[in-house]
Amino acid sequence: MNCLLFGASGLIGRHLVPLLREDYTVLTVGRRNTGDCLIDLEQEWTGDGLPDRIDSVIYLAQSEKFRNFPEFAESVFRVNTLSLLKALDYARRAGARTFVYASSGGIYGNSTQVCDEDAPIGPGGELGFYPGTKLCGEIIAENYIPYMNVIILRPFFVYGPGQRKDMLIPRLVERVRNELPIQLVGEDGLQINPTYVEDAALAIRQALSLETSCKINIAGPEVLSMRRIGELIGQALGKEVFFEQKPGTPGKIIGSIEKMSRLLWRPRITFAEGVKRYIDSLA
Repeated sequence: MNCLLFGASGLIGRHLVPLLREDYTVLTVGRRNTGDCLIDLEQEWTGDGLPDRIDSVIYLAQSEKFRNFPEFAESVFRVNTLSLLKALDYARRAGARTFVYASSGGIYGNSTQVCDEDAPIGPGGELGFYPGTKLCGEIIAENYIPYMNVIILRPFFVYGPGQRKDMLIPRLVERVRNELPIQLVGEDGLQINPTYVEDAALAIRQALSLETSCKINIAGPEVLSMRRIGELIGQALGKEVFFEQKPGTPGKIIGSIEKMSRLLWRPRITFAEGVKRYIDSLA
């Protein structure tokens, strides 16, 4: 079987490609010379050059400018909605059985509860621009369910070797390494369950085997506060950790892993192990 992967050069994509090649002929989409099929998803594009027939499509792509709102709002919108729509329609015309779309755990917003896939989602304007476009992407993708299995995945704080330095865990590692304080709201700060990239990639590979459309969180096995995350980073680096607290009620961005564990893959990598692997990769 063959699989077309959008976003192969990203963190998850780089770890996913070798796993997919165990069972699939993998074609990748990228800008310039970063893929088998050269497409810039931030610009107008057609499906010219894509294979006439495909078994499955995985859409992991996201704009590197996702933090730069409103300056690069159009670029983010094109990747998360317009290019997604084109990829979905290409998959339909090419006879794909399965389409996997990587949305975001951020669409739940900051919650006081563990987020499961049936939780109500607030209006996009309250979420912020980037999560709002991801939610739009989910709505667009669901309209293609009559034509193929549409698997919507919601990753939570994926981290690991090769990650960009401006993402959450790399930024925290650099703060601890440079003896800068980690900011906490309340006593212990935000609670999350970060996902090691290997667990995320294994879950996505398994999603291609599903025989129905569904939405599934992709999250890690442990719920940790920012204070505990900082402490574990400090242990891995052999450094003292400093914190600064400010008043407030810490939030939670925690994804339920019940459905992920039952249908895809039970995450196994603890944060202590995962962050050590990340730090070792920097040497």
